[in-house]
Amino acid sequence: MSDTDLVKLYSGRILALAADIPHLGRLPTPEGTARKRSPLCGSTVTADVVLDQGRVVEFAQDVKACALGQAAAAVVGAAMIGRTRTEIENARDQLRAMLTSDGPVPTAPFDGLEVMIPARDFKNRHASILLSLDAAAEAVAQAETAAV
Repeated sequence: MSDTDLVKLYSGRILALAADIPHLGRLPTPEGTARKRSPLCGSTVTADVVLDQGRVVEFAQDVKACALGQAAAAVVGAAMIGRTRTEIENARDQLRAMLTSDGPVPTAPFDGLEVMIPARDFKNRHASILLSLDAAAEAVAQAETAAV
């Protein structure tokens, strides 16, 4: 990876997002919790959710990731309240397609993930970028199962 590639990948916007992650921490009494880990770099995200009528009303995430994983978690955290499992899974699938097959940017309210476009060429970073959405989707699925 050249110095130019690193500058492109770790833009000021990515670093600013990484420094300001909404809903950081853990919920005291979550209805669903999921922990996801990137096998390549060891980054982890643990997501906690509380639902009301199938929508996220409380969200927290414990993020131990690289700057890219943190920046993605910041965008996800800002968009999470009010989302359904389907919306979260769609955002995750759209982000994966954007990174791996030049798919479009995820739809609103997850469109801030367009900041990850420079990471397309860095396949070893994709898992870390997807952690927050992967953990959130699993936590919501767990909460829905527990409610039945």
